[in-house]
Amino acid sequence: MTMIDLEAWEQRFITYVQAHLHNEDGAHDLKHFHRVWKTSRYINEQEGNVADNLVLLAAAYFHDFVTVPKNHPDRSKVSKLSADKTKEILANDFPDFPKDKIDDVAHAVHAHSFSAAVTPETPEAKILQDADRMEAIGAIGLARVFYIAGLMKSSLFEANDPFAKNRELNDSRYAIDHFPAKLLKLPAMMNTKTGKALGEKNAAYLQDFLHKLSDEIEGNWSV
Repeated sequence: MTMIDLEAWEQRFITYVQAHLHNEDGAHDLKHFHRVWKTSRYINEQEGNVADNLVLLAAAYFHDFVTVPKNHPDRSKVSKLSADKTKEILANDFPDFPKDKIDDVAHAVHAHSFSAAVTPETPEAKILQDADRMEAIGAIGLARVFYIAGLMKSSLFEANDPFAKNRELNDSRYAIDHFPAKLLKLPAMMNTKTGKALGEKNAAYLQDFLHKLSDEIEGNWSV
């Protein structure tokens, strides 16, 4: 059996992305791809190496190759566009990439998106989806919420009812609404045991932030 040099493949993918990805969205850049790969590899290890790491690696580095703003009407279609583009890239620009793995990479890319609502059918797709969702919760997720809110020119919160106790959530208009609308739901949606444990830990971090934010809004200070 031929040994797969993951480090060599990763460097080739990095070089390709650096040359061809024209994306000014700092929430979906090369560093994001690298973090998703590291998290995917960690989850796979914890789950007993149930997934093909080369498939995970390729999917991690190309899953957001096509992007649009969060509030774009075609948002739900983007993961399919990325999947199709990934198949094209692997077939044409990496002719030595194993042909029998390309469809699995494409499925993982297509299924990773929250908005696409595609059920992950393979271990690689389940792990990639969990790893990508980990980018939305925890410290990185917290930073990304407000970075993306800035890009969308949305407000931090609704002044009279910041936590939507008496109004409908609107996370396209208020950044804080994104926490209950999506982020705090993610741990229960994880596919793997490891993903659920990581998600619950990071969601608790977000809850702590929301409690602190509430105290500051209300002027509840303690020394």
